[in-house]
Amino acid sequence: MKAIIKAVGLMICLTLWFAQEGFAKKNAYQVSPVTHGGNLAGSVSFKGKVPDPILEDLNKGKNAEFCIQHPDTQEGGIRPRTKVVVTGGKLKDTVVIIENITQGKDWPAEATRFEFRNCDIFPKVTVVRKTPKGIKKGLVQIENHDPDILHNPHGYSKIGASVKTLFNKPLPNKGDVADVTKNLKRLKMKKDKHFFLQCDQHNFMEADARIVWNPYYTITAKDGTFKIDQIPAGTYRITAWHPYVVEVTREVTIPEGQNVQLDFELTAK
Repeated sequence: MKAIIKAVGLMICLTLWFAQEGFAKKNAYQVSPVTHGGNLAGSVSFKGKVPDPILEDLNKGKNAEFCIQHPDTQEGGIRPRTKVVVTGGKLKDTVVIIENITQGKDWPAEATRFEFRNCDIFPKVTVVRKTPKGIKKGLVQIENHDPDILHNPHGYSKIGASVKTLFNKPLPNKGDVADVTKNLKRLKMKKDKHFFLQCDQHNFMEADARIVWNPYYTITAKDGTFKIDQIPAGTYRITAWHPYVVEVTREVTIPEGQNVQLDFELTAK
C-alpha cells in the first residue's frame, strides 16, 4: 500500500513539473524574423503636482568630504534628489513596454550597466531582464568609478511594500566591476516587476529598473517621447511604467507595416 501511495505521489510531482515546464516554454519569448512590422510612437505626459525633490544632507553620511563634491550639491552640503523629472508637462524616464508579445525581434546586444559615480548611480531608470538558461555573465554589470570609496551595491525585487534581496556585492576600489547576471535567474514573470538598486554604504544612492520579459521596450526622453519598432501585427497591452508614478496600461492594435500613435497621461502615486 505504501509503495502505491509513493508511486501516486511521484506521478503527481512529475505531472506538476512537466506542466510547469510546459507553461514556462509556452510563455518564453522567442526570437523570430519580423516581416512588415509596425511601429509605435507617442509621448508620456504628467498630470498633477510634481513631487518635491528629496533634500539629502551629505554631511551626515559616510565619505562626506568626497560625496559632497557631487555636481548637484548646494550650499551647506545639501543635494536635491529628484525622483520625477517633468519638463513642459512631459515625463522623462518612463519605461514603455509591450506586455503580451511572445515572439519577434532580437534582444539588444548591449548589457545593462550601472555606474556608481560621485556617490550616485547612473542611469536612474533603466530595464533589466531575467537571465536566460545558459547565460552566466555579461547581461547586467555594476562598476565603481569612485577612487578610494567602498560602495556596496544591493539589488532587490520590490513587490508592493516588501522586498527580496537578489544580490549584495562589495566594490571597494575604483574600477571594480560586479557582474550580477547569474543573480537575476531568480526572477519570476508573474511576481517580479520592479528592480531596485541601492548602495548599503550610502543609502541615498538609488536607481530603479523595470524587469522586462521581451525586447519590446523603450524609455522616454526628456521631452516624454518614445518609439518602439519592428512590432509584429497584432493587438497588444502597452504599459507606461515609472517607479514613482502610477502606471497605465492601454490596449492598441498594430496593423502590418503601419505607424501607430499612442499617448499616455500619468499621475503621481
